[in-house]
Amino acid sequence: MNYDNYTVSLHYDKRLYKYDILGSKVHVQMLAKQGIISASDSDTIVKNLDVIETEIQSGKIQWIYELEDIHMNIESRLTELTGEIGAKLHTGRSRNDQIALDLRLYTRDVIKETVNKLNAVQKAIVELCEQNIDVIMPGYTHLQRAQPVLFAHHMLAYFNMFQRDIERYQDSFKRVNICPLGSGAIAGVTYNTDREWVAKELGFDGITSNSMDAVSDRDYVIELSSAASILMMHFSRLSEEIILWNSREFGFVKLDDQFVTGSSMMPQKKNPDFAELARGKTGRVFGNLFRILTILKGLPLTYNRDLQEDKEGFFDTVDTVISTLDVYIGMIPALQINSENMGKAASESYMLATDLADFLVNKGVPFRLAYNAVKALCEHCDSNSISPSDLTLEQFKEYSDKFDETALNITAKSSVEARDNPGGTASNQVRAALEAAKLQLSSSHEL
Repeated sequence: MNYDNYTVSLHYDKRLYKYDILGSKVHVQMLAKQGIISASDSDTIVKNLDVIETEIQSGKIQWIYELEDIHMNIESRLTELTGEIGAKLHTGRSRNDQIALDLRLYTRDVIKETVNKLNAVQKAIVELCEQNIDVIMPGYTHLQRAQPVLFAHHMLAYFNMFQRDIERYQDSFKRVNICPLGSGAIAGVTYNTDREWVAKELGFDGITSNSMDAVSDRDYVIELSSAASILMMHFSRLSEEIILWNSREFGFVKLDDQFVTGSSMMPQKKNPDFAELARGKTGRVFGNLFRILTILKGLPLTYNRDLQEDKEGFFDTVDTVISTLDVYIGMIPALQINSENMGKAASESYMLATDLADFLVNKGVPFRLAYNAVKALCEHCDSNSISPSDLTLEQFKEYSDKFDETALNITAKSSVEARDNPGGTASNQVRAALEAAKLQLSSSHEL
């Protein structure tokens, strides 16, 4: 048996090539600045690192899997191109702080891309809300019709969820954006390096303060995996609702054909596969979070080869999140809203039971007594297979003499408009929330 492949990470860590090359270029420029190598050697290394980057981008690079990882492949190719000069690249550096640098540089870009795409999802939500600003739908608790709400109010709940996701990603950036290069293998380096200069050139906010922590820290991978898990959980909830709403039982929305697939046996069906996959892919992101937690939980300081396993699951999480964001950036604007079906469902008279209780409260009836009166009224309707809207005023009065003819005029729209307090579903509150959302989007700034 050939055991060599067991240690190879090149097949997945080669995506870090541009970060590895960037870090190497700045590193050798610092070595030249400090007089550790000559300026001429530094220029030669930088020039040929550019050549290697072009080779990788064009697919001309010959990967050598025996070299195990991206770092040694680049260094080996550099030595092929430059001879002994290339061998100077690794002066004052270990693969331990090198990979720590590469992964931090990569994670910075991941955060930026995720935030930008989340903003695009939020923008799509706002536009969908504006297009359907007056649409009323049932709000649910326990998946039971509860109270009428504006569709825009419902969707803005997801805007808020995604805003918290953005804030989690943005907050993590400050812990990611610390430069570990110069920490060496474990204890620092003996050369007169300038870590602060390297950090500044690479756009970091500062340098790590402990070499042992610098090479073994993967907190930022855990933190981003956690933020990604919460983000995917939000998408899973939205996916579940879209799946339900798209069913004939609900009939609230229709997905665009590019986001559904047909049945292999039943020609009438259009399956919400993309939403289902988003819901399903959430599980793999959760799994990747537990994967990195499990890897790290028993590791003594400092670097252990176990840490090679930090990347594959993390990369999978990144790819899953980005692809899910891309799907929803396209799917939300293409969503067709069936306002008629939503309105019919929201107008079911049982959904106005809370409003009937509130009506009695406004007539001076204590809430619990009002609640019990309306509960008895609804139970009477259930046992007689009728709706509260079928009752006459006299029948209403059997449950409370405080009912008058105005109680018969309570509608889904009046129910919505009655909830005119901050955070409520009344139309002016929702319009204000939309304006606040648009302001939030306009004030978003790139990291």
